[in-house]
Amino acid sequence: MAEQAKQAGQTKRPGRAGRTGGAGQAGGAGQAKQTGRAGQGKPTEQHERAVENERAEQHERAARIERPAHGISRRRLLGTTGAAGAAGLVAGGAAGAFGAEAVRDAPAALAGVGSATVPFHGTHQAGIAQPAQAHGHLVAFDLAPGADRKAAAALLRRWSATAAELTAGEAPKGDDTGIALDAGPSSLTVTFGFGRTFFDRTGLTAKRPAALEPLPDFTADALDRKRSDGDLWIQIGADDSLVAFHALRLLQKQAAGTARVRWQMNGFNRSPGATARPLTGRNLMGQIDGTNNPKPSDPDFASRVFVPDRDGDWMAGGSYAVVRRIRMLLDSWDHLSLDRQEKVIGRRKSDGAPLSGGTETTPADLNKIEKDGSLAIAGDAHIRVAAPESNRGAAMLRRAFSYHDGFLDDGAPDAGLLFVAWQADPLKGFVPVQRKLDRGDGLSRFLRHEASGLYAVPGGCAPGEYVGQRLLEG
Repeated sequence: MAEQAKQAGQTKRPGRAGRTGGAGQAGGAGQAKQTGRAGQGKPTEQHERAVENERAEQHERAARIERPAHGISRRRLLGTTGAAGAAGLVAGGAAGAFGAEAVRDAPAALAGVGSATVPFHGTHQAGIAQPAQAHGHLVAFDLAPGADRKAAAALLRRWSATAAELTAGEAPKGDDTGIALDAGPSSLTVTFGFGRTFFDRTGLTAKRPAALEPLPDFTADALDRKRSDGDLWIQIGADDSLVAFHALRLLQKQAAGTARVRWQMNGFNRSPGATARPLTGRNLMGQIDGTNNPKPSDPDFASRVFVPDRDGDWMAGGSYAVVRRIRMLLDSWDHLSLDRQEKVIGRRKSDGAPLSGGTETTPADLNKIEKDGSLAIAGDAHIRVAAPESNRGAAMLRRAFSYHDGFLDDGAPDAGLLFVAWQADPLKGFVPVQRKLDRGDGLSRFLRHEASGLYAVPGGCAPGEYVGQRLLEG
């Protein structure tokens, strides 16, 4: 083997002398050493063996670096390993041979991330019943002075057409930014809603739903009104950050002259394929979050989440979104013992199982008594206070993103949850549950509600139509 390596090194030496960087530089250095010693006499056996070993290692490194990159385009990567796999391969190539080999053997769970699509058209808008993506943007707009119902209709028409193109993985017509060139749609969804003030500014006050009445004040609220409410609201989600930002940027540009950004918030979740199998996500407190969410397979899912189809109701098939920016007091939370954290939530942190026993999906037994006479799930535990059986059946579909916006002046992380709750009627969903949490939830001591909004989200539209058309042209 050593002799073969030596012959290979002698054969390749002239061609590699002109290379720069990496293995080529190492080869040039080895040649310089050998030539210098030749003038002093025959090289020692120890030195010759060292040169041979060095050349063999160089060949192996070069082969490992070149194999994954040969003949693979970015577009082919997106179609086979998905956006996450492609990004990892680029990083692996830059890091060296070990990174490239590790990415090449990535688990199949990452496949198809970039190519996955969610249809824009349909009975309901996308971005409600689908699982939350890895990256999200929430943004609210106020109509510009002088923008009327006609201008609002034209804006929704532009926005809907662009969202339909992007979610299908098509290049948008007109002036594109090029932010997401070569990327697939990555499960992109774009969801549009109307705030209470939208109806006044477009002369549609008579069509404003009763369910869009302002949310009541809660004692734990510390709301920043500049980051709350808004005439128009958009939720963007995608499993690739550039795809999500691309949609945000295009929609913001198309609003010029008609609407201006009131506030924007950015969030994230676990990336697809990051775990060996699909799991319920965790929030920034480390807790599994979303176990008891209504599921599309539930017989009453549609009645809980979507407005029923009534004749002449422009909200038929739509839903109401409650948006709350909830900062978590993570420094205080992290100082609690594991046992105390689990009692505050009512679930084990390791696997999400209720403290009454079983697995994550086992229904919590709120009546179970421990041997010492105490409740297995404390009276102020979050899952007890929020449970439908504690709120006369009130429930909502929670579809949240975590956020981290740096650090506050005292060094505490400005981080938490971009809470988005979907329901057919917020007065029967979010409001009664939040009132109960406001009065007796042990978790509320570690939370601050800092922004809030309520939006009427119309049903979906058919090809050639736009979201909100039944309202704006009815």
